[in-house]
Amino acid sequence: MKKQIYVLVAIAVVLIAATWIGARAYRASEEEKKAEVAAARPAPEPSVYERPHSHSLGPADAKVTIVEFLDPECETCRQMYPIVKQLLGEYRGQVRLVVRYMPFHPNSMFAASSLEAAAKQNRYWEMLEALFIKQPLWGSHHDPKPELIPEIAKEVGLDMEAFNQALADPKTKENVLQDKTDGEKLGVTGTPTFFVNGKQLERLGYDPLKAMVAQALAE
Repeated sequence: MKKQIYVLVAIAVVLIAATWIGARAYRASEEEKKAEVAAARPAPEPSVYERPHSHSLGPADAKVTIVEFLDPECETCRQMYPIVKQLLGEYRGQVRLVVRYMPFHPNSMFAASSLEAAAKQNRYWEMLEALFIKQPLWGSHHDPKPELIPEIAKEVGLDMEAFNQALADPKTKENVLQDKTDGEKLGVTGTPTFFVNGKQLERLGYDPLKAMVAQALAE
């Protein structure tokens, strides 16, 4: 009886080991396929990462440029915002941030256009921060209230007549759609998506982004 138990245990161990080895081999194969696809993909033109209308923080000659495709209505973008600010402070003068739009949510076109309108009055970053802070109010997925965005613009101190004129300007929407087109060319399928000196960040969070920035600075 004991011998049979030992045999069964041995078989179970072998099966578990075989499954584990097979799973690792499969993951390695999938990662190799992804790497081959990425290598075969032609390198994008530099303009796909940044356009003349793009908004940036940090010196133009910074060694590292972080390009972030974000959606103002995206909760994860809101969560990453203070992390990005922290890293810009830690690497002051060495890192530059470029913000692009990838409007996936129902009200994100309006929110992104509002940011472009705020930029006309040199209040882009103030408006971006205000939209993120108050995102649970205007951008709730269960009960969105996009009509609050103009109220937020007032609180930021914008001239509302000029704000509305900028919203009505076709160029405002064109800028947002250009970002969306560029994001699609780069394979952006979710927000936020970060590129550090043209290399995509695979995992979100403070540590992965900081490690990638540090590596780029060391190269």
